[in-house]
Amino acid sequence: KATMNVLTILGSPRLKGNTARVLESFEGLIAAQFAVTRVDLARRNLNGCLGCHACQAAGQPGGCDQPDDGPEVLEQIAAADAVVYATPLYAWGFSAQMKALIDRHYCFVTGYGTDRFASRLEGKPIALLVTCGGPIAGNADLIREMFARLAAYGQSRAFGTYILPHCTEPEAMGNAADELARRIKTDLTDLALPQS
Repeated sequence: KATMNVLTILGSPRLKGNTARVLESFEGLIAAQFAVTRVDLARRNLNGCLGCHACQAAGQPGGCDQPDDGPEVLEQIAAADAVVYATPLYAWGFSAQMKALIDRHYCFVTGYGTDRFASRLEGKPIALLVTCGGPIAGNADLIREMFARLAAYGQSRAFGTYILPHCTEPEAMGNAADELARRIKTDLTDLALPQS
């Protein structure tokens, strides 16, 4: 039986920060069951969307032609069986590194809002992991909505948004990081089980 290929994307500029701490715990928990590939956006050269619409010209979902690492990362997303996006909360939303990648998701969809709609992400299980320094209410509520809209745009299957509030430094997170990682693993595992 083929194993599920899980792509994790770290959008933090701090490769050993709070978000990385939770993501590494999650990856460790699923490594025996699934094939895991990590992309650290801080180590990649990935520009924002240019709004050139070249990806829409073919009339069917494709890739992006920018001469950076974007096309490779986007193809990894398209090829994965499930994707976990992980970002610290910056200005009530995604980090700059993650926002650039999110904007480039434009290439995955054509014919949005028409009867010619097509998406390379249709049905793909995706989840969002967020760490933030403050509370969730009035702080991390907007990113939850943004992710829901991203999933709806590509008709992906969002299986969870996981937010860890009141983060300071990785060594101060205690069991909270591992508990959240276990929640994500449980939900992903349930998703991977055969439907009866």
